[in-house]
Amino acid sequence: MHTNYYFLRQLAPALTERLRGYRVAACFSQEKDELVVGLSNGGAEFWLKAQLGAGFPALALPETFQRARANSVDLFPDLLGEQLESVVPWPQDRVLQVNFRSGARLVFKLYGPRPNAIFRPTPEGPAQLFQQKLLADGELRPQPVATPFAFDGTGQLPPPLADLPARYLRGKGYEQAMPEARARLVNQVLAQLETPAHYYLIQLEGRTRLSLLPLGDILETFPGTEPIAALRRFVPLALGRRALETELRQVRQTLERRAEEASTAAAHARKRLHALAHEAGYRHTADLIMAHLHEIPAGASQVEVVDFYTGLPRLIKLKAKEKPQRTAENLYRKAKNQQIEERQLTERIARREAEALEALERLEELDSQPALAELRGLRTWRKQHGLDPAQAAAKAAAELPFKVFEDRGFTILVGRNAANNDLLTQKYAHKDDLWLHAKDVSGSHVVIRHKAGQAVPEPVIEHAAQLAGWYSRRQHDSLCPVTVTPKKYVRKPKGALPGQVVVEREQVLLVKPGNPFGESAAL
Repeated sequence: MHTNYYFLRQLAPALTERLRGYRVAACFSQEKDELVVGLSNGGAEFWLKAQLGAGFPALALPETFQRARANSVDLFPDLLGEQLESVVPWPQDRVLQVNFRSGARLVFKLYGPRPNAIFRPTPEGPAQLFQQKLLADGELRPQPVATPFAFDGTGQLPPPLADLPARYLRGKGYEQAMPEARARLVNQVLAQLETPAHYYLIQLEGRTRLSLLPLGDILETFPGTEPIAALRRFVPLALGRRALETELRQVRQTLERRAEEASTAAAHARKRLHALAHEAGYRHTADLIMAHLHEIPAGASQVEVVDFYTGLPRLIKLKAKEKPQRTAENLYRKAKNQQIEERQLTERIARREAEALEALERLEELDSQPALAELRGLRTWRKQHGLDPAQAAAKAAAELPFKVFEDRGFTILVGRNAANNDLLTQKYAHKDDLWLHAKDVSGSHVVIRHKAGQAVPEPVIEHAAQLAGWYSRRQHDSLCPVTVTPKKYVRKPKGALPGQVVVEREQVLLVKPGNPFGESAAL
């Protein structure tokens, strides 16, 4: 909840009290998606570091900060020297606005997928954007103040409650309660959020979170009067644990997928084996033909005989232009193949069930082994059990005839030539995969493999677009437009040359061609 309205409405007055009268001494960026604002009152300094990447938008409040001598860029020069008047949250929104006495405004938009910082030298002046590609943010304004919320126990919960309060309510029996009890529970939670007794740093479903309500495993607790201290502690803690938590989620998803796929494959094989065991086999039919050979007239297309296995009549289809002996011979050959299939199915069932059991055992180890609570121990364990992303990429490269890259758990495939592009796009790519290609020039087809329930992160798309530009005739251009679209909008016209396709719907991304993984990463 570190970007939720109910936390920001506590943080804003605390920052106002702490910083009123401070002047902006520095405003710069030295890392991608990071904006640092230094304030001073002549004797004391205060640092505000905005993390404006889509993965983890946050306002960090480091006690000290050392500006790097290199790779540091000044931003918003008109902001320097401005004197802070107040900090306010936008009503029911994830936006914090810093007001200066001159009328200047600095807005921190902390939306999960599209965070940004917007500076206006005057209230109605032109907007200066930190993330300049988000042009619509130049028109961003606070919504009118809504009437006080009154919940009667019916309908949906208000959006500002977000996921943690909703979980808390479910834990209190909200879903089973009557409307009157629901309304009482919601109003109690709203009162807690509006005047929190404590701030909690919690561990919930493998993520470190800041909460205004006690949930999950509580790591640390701060008084409700200290939102600055809580945020100052939370952001570095969450960032430090983020790599571990991300890899734990990736490993868990991989193991769950392996267990599900192996169990499903074993069930299908078992079903097929059962069908083979309970249907009249080829050998059975061939035996009946040979036993009743003298009763079958020449050129017959079928014959009814008594099945000496069951004592019941049995209708056997024949080929009019084929001798019964020949039909029986073909059936005996199929019977031999059927025995091979049954043996292979039995082996497959045993192998896939063992794979499912092993995946489930590894999942239990994730929750029971203390060594896996540290990043180094987890990575060692992943390598021991073949769960390392580099190993997975090497295995995929051995199986797939394309260049293969791994990025944040997503697989990127790159065609090697025109015919290989056809194979990638027409045979291997799924309709929900993302398809990329340098616009208006020849080059490799690039595919980002779809993962169910997960949107492809922007950095992964950007890296894949760089690859599309690098493996094209625009390799040495300073900038390259790249088509990005789901594979379902790509089709190959009849008679088209190898590698030629038609794109029915597209977005265009402008990137610098390059291989962000290094040539050695292509497997």
